[in-house]
Amino acid sequence: MKHMLLALGLSSALLTSASVWAEAPATMPEAATQDATTATATTETAVPATSDNTAMATAPDNANVPVAAAAEQTAPATEAPAPAAEATPKVDTGDTAWILTSTALVLLMTIPGLALFYGGMVRKKNVLSTMMYSLSATIVVSLLWVIVGYSLAFSGDGAYIGNLGKVLLNGVAFDALSGTIPESLFVIFQMTFAIITVAILSGSVADRMKYSAFMLFIALWVVAVYAPITHWVWAAGGWLFDAGALDFAGGTVVHINSGVAGLVAAYVLGKRIGFGKEAMAPHNLTLTVIGASLLWVGWFGFNGGSALGAGSRASMAILVTQVAAAAAAFAWLLAERFVRGKASVLGGASGAVAGLVVITPAAGFVGVGGALVMGLIGGVVCFWGTTSLKRMLKADDALDAFGLHAVGGIVGAMLTAVCVNSEVVAAAGLELPSLGKQLWIQAEGVLATIIYSGVVTFILLKIVDVIIGLRVNEEQEREGLDITQHGERVE
Repeated sequence: MKHMLLALGLSSALLTSASVWAEAPATMPEAATQDATTATATTETAVPATSDNTAMATAPDNANVPVAAAAEQTAPATEAPAPAAEATPKVDTGDTAWILTSTALVLLMTIPGLALFYGGMVRKKNVLSTMMYSLSATIVVSLLWVIVGYSLAFSGDGAYIGNLGKVLLNGVAFDALSGTIPESLFVIFQMTFAIITVAILSGSVADRMKYSAFMLFIALWVVAVYAPITHWVWAAGGWLFDAGALDFAGGTVVHINSGVAGLVAAYVLGKRIGFGKEAMAPHNLTLTVIGASLLWVGWFGFNGGSALGAGSRASMAILVTQVAAAAAAFAWLLAERFVRGKASVLGGASGAVAGLVVITPAAGFVGVGGALVMGLIGGVVCFWGTTSLKRMLKADDALDAFGLHAVGGIVGAMLTAVCVNSEVVAAAGLELPSLGKQLWIQAEGVLATIIYSGVVTFILLKIVDVIIGLRVNEEQEREGLDITQHGERVE
């Protein structure tokens, strides 16, 4: 509780200090430990992180024990055996090959996966600008991650944020290791998580945010919001990491974080012109289905890669990811058929994404049964989140970043504590507290992420609004952002 109060206090202090900006009107991967067969290394930066940046191997317990007591009696002058040399940490080529592949898969989730998923759901006049958000997130976050983001997220042992010890990757040697993989590989693997987090929140501001404002906002957000929360959850010394929060691949760090930020942005920007009065149907669901399919495939790298190795834990993470996605899509389609009389193509695609989100924090801790339950529950709850809850909130979350990602992330984070599989957890070498205590730890992580992300996102938006303005004018919005922001259009 004290950590949530500290997070709230920090957010409140930021809000108070930035009150001058707020007065301006708006223009409206718990640790993912390696499999038991390879987990001899520890690292400061493993995702989820462990405690040291140098992998170490322990000599056998009997390395310095004489062969037999009789040997001492018959050869008293014989010198004792020299201590066994400590094994030199080295790269595991199998683990490295899998994380290389996973990195490519996670990047594929954003470009072109999320770009297509979002691009197909907007009106034709805004398809290019919406896809450009994902491309721009890839550009901006890639640069900021190597300049300062990685250092703030994964260096130092502070409870709330890292330090500047690895700015511009200073100190990340060519042959430095993070567990059994090169640290340089870990850097870019984590970079792809930061990229897609920023791209997800862009769905809430589609159709009305200035491109220049978006670029400035995401540059500030990835440093001020994403990096600290990543440190809390995945870095050794982070307060949620030390508390034992279970977040295998980003339920809080990626999904709750981006969804809450998107909802706040939707409120600050205001509703689209004609929202609720004019038809705003998706212009091309073919793109959306292709995008959802790429997201589904890429999620194998997202969850499976968070094991940071090629072994049984990565394999199980991929299996439960597939089961949860299918179960959620099925549950969503059933709910939609019951409520609306028909099961839609968009519903099937959205349901699959909901299942992928829900299983993300649990992928390294649950078995197939747990994944099935989580998927079924997540599909129904996220359907409610994008329909009834969205109407209750009265926010124009254009592409349902909050309803899918924040709601799904919250459901997944809490169900992780309930659905943990003892065999999977034991194989990972983990010891968990009682169900009640673990549920409280999970709730702490959820609430702290919501508070910090929401408050700081609001402050950053107000700052950007004062500097360059957030929203295009009415004429530009009606004409479409493709032509007014980028000078191009789809014919």
